[in-house]
Amino acid sequence: MTIETDADLAGLQRAGRLVSEVLHTMLGALEPGMRTDELDTIGARLLAAAGAQSAPQATYGFPAATCISINDEAAHGVPGPRRIAAGDVVNIDVSAVLDGYVADTGGTRVVPPDTPLKRRLVWTARQALDEALGAARAGAPLRGIGRTIERAARRGGFRVIRNLGSHGVGRALHEEPGFIPGFDDPHERRTLHEGLVITIEPFISTRARWADDAGDGWTLTGGQGNFSAQFEHTLVVTRGAPLVVTRH
Repeated sequence: MTIETDADLAGLQRAGRLVSEVLHTMLGALEPGMRTDELDTIGARLLAAAGAQSAPQATYGFPAATCISINDEAAHGVPGPRRIAAGDVVNIDVSAVLDGYVADTGGTRVVPPDTPLKRRLVWTARQALDEALGAARAGAPLRGIGRTIERAARRGGFRVIRNLGSHGVGRALHEEPGFIPGFDDPHERRTLHEGLVITIEPFISTRARWADDAGDGWTLTGGQGNFSAQFEHTLVVTRGAPLVVTRH
């Protein structure tokens, strides 16, 4: 989506505020012993109260309102009877359709107690997002987003999951410019333009460079023993600093 009117921007900002509020409420509710479907219910109720639809449910028939991925699960984890344990690395991804506009956000938290490795992993993923926002400028090469993410991952001693990345958003959950690599792809020749609405979401892992289907048709895993972290914002590209609509 490219922002064309003030109404477009206002609608996107409303959707962005909502998914940010839902994400941070869910992250704040995390505790050992909680079932992931109980955590998802919190998000589902907040979305329904705002008159919004879960974007993955509405778009793909995803079997829950939000995606909750734990430890080796890199993305699209399906909430269910699994109980969250102390020390788990938990990622929550929230995207919603509100009045025809779609915003998408995500965050990762370690359920205490953490370890130096897990703490550094989460910090690196958050730092990669913050730095990549600086590469999102009108006229800049789209490749710069992935280059920045990959550099941050390497500094932290981690890897980027290469088949997961950022994407266009705004009127649909996934739209033009399509897949945005989270690594420095020499074949990427596109350029960012003013008003373009995209996500930036680094997927940083301890070992894996690729995420595979875990067997349920939805969840993608980096493999046993791997840990992954993801943070995500929806933003509007401008000539200066991007307008982040999901900042809490």
